[in-house]
Amino acid sequence: IYILADVGNYSCTYRMFGFETHMGPDEHLQDIKRVISAIAGKANRVTLMMPLLYSSRQHKRKERESLDCSLALQELQRLGVQVLITFDAHDPTIQNAIPLVSFENIYPTYTILKTFLQEERQMGIDRKNLIVISPDTGAMDRAIYYANVLGVDAGMFYKRRNYSVVVNGRNPIEAHEFLGNDITGKDLILVDDMISSGESMLDIAAKLKEKGAGRIFIFSTFGLFVEGFEKFDQYYADGKIDKIF
Repeated sequence: IYILADVGNYSCTYRMFGFETHMGPDEHLQDIKRVISAIAGKANRVTLMMPLLYSSRQHKRKERESLDCSLALQELQRLGVQVLITFDAHDPTIQNAIPLVSFENIYPTYTILKTFLQEERQMGIDRKNLIVISPDTGAMDRAIYYANVLGVDAGMFYKRRNYSVVVNGRNPIEAHEFLGNDITGKDLILVDDMISSGESMLDIAAKLKEKGAGRIFIFSTFGLFVEGFEKFDQYYADGKIDKIF
């Protein structure tokens, strides 16, 4: 049995108490469990394909955070899932929660690069013309990998947060500090695993333009765009970003 479930598909709706309600990741997870329960152990093997890994952004514990992703994976294992296939897990070490389950974490790096090079045939791929930028410390490994493959420099932004304040469940970013070589006139690749609201990514793009950057391309595995496309359209119209892959 192969089960394909996109837990990030909020376009699925249902009616409850007279309201049109959008499905969230929790409801998609419940549907997955219902399907597995209906199979009732009769299948030879159950393979679950979950492109966006459920609750994978909450992957480490510092205080009293609940590790929803690992708990969900262990529950799916107990229900009989033997193979789990996902794409670009936020932290691949989450598979340690289910060491006896075949956990396939597929990276889209080759596909994104191939598309980028086909679309931008005139792009100068060398240290003089191109640099890969990580928007934060967490995505630095990803940026270094792209830089090594392309043979160019890598840079990084450090998010300086106000840890004395919590806004919408997180500490607000006060400033982005750039660490890297001169980017004047260079084309840039901003790379991260997902675009949520895109606020920090767009803020960084604007700061890079202020520093004299050329074209700015954004690479992201998951484009969630939880606050819509309007800001991205505006930044594109203003020439602050050139393309999103």
